[in-house]
Amino acid sequence: MAIIATIMNISTGRPIQKMSFGRMPKPWASFNLETGERVTAERIDVGTPAHGKFVAPVSIWVTPKTPKSAS
Repeated sequence: MAIIATIMNISTGRPIQKMSFGRMPKPWASFNLETGERVTAERIDVGTPAHGKFVAPVSIWVTPKTPKSAS
């Protein structure tokens, strides 16, 4: 059963994208975002399932590199 996780930006608290994993990722796991940027998981939160549901929400918190300003 695949794990579907929401990738969250740790500095803004906003979601970046959804991603599917074959198994629960480790806190030090590295992966590529849709943008091609390689990030490392810093924190993984597993919530409680909604009443009557089996699937628990999973959030993976990462710190993406900030885009450089054009000067």
